[in-house]
Amino acid sequence: MKIVLDDLSGPEIAGFLEEHVQEMRSITPLESKHALDLDGLRRPEITFWSVLDGDSLVGCGAIKRLDAGHAEVKSMRTAPTRKRSGTASLLLEHIITEARLMGFTRLSLETGATEFFLPARKLYEKFGFDYCEPFADYRPDPYSVFMTRVL
Repeated sequence: MKIVLDDLSGPEIAGFLEEHVQEMRSITPLESKHALDLDGLRRPEITFWSVLDGDSLVGCGAIKRLDAGHAEVKSMRTAPTRKRSGTASLLLEHIITEARLMGFTRLSLETGATEFFLPARKLYEKFGFDYCEPFADYRPDPYSVFMTRVL
């Protein structure tokens, strides 16, 4: 597997992200859905990576600069056929390393509070993220949990 910077111009990543947004909409009330669509991910404060296994897209993730020292993990997704294969761990390790190289001293994230998101929360815990209060523009939400870690 390899992780590559992605400019979000290809049809495969567009479809992959559309599936992500639709899945989030199907399990989370609209007012509690924070997944960014393609246009939201093309903003200059976002760095986006795709995970490829040969020519197959198997995962993606991004960071959004909040300020000079703080970034947010966004759009972590693994292809349904590749869940529990190590793809997410490989990508999160890469994101943490890249965030350090970019000079960030803290990474935070929002993820779901329901049972569906338990594997994601366990992954973030494994990588040293602790639960925290809402950050940036987030507000308390029964469908969201917030996590952070110092780099």
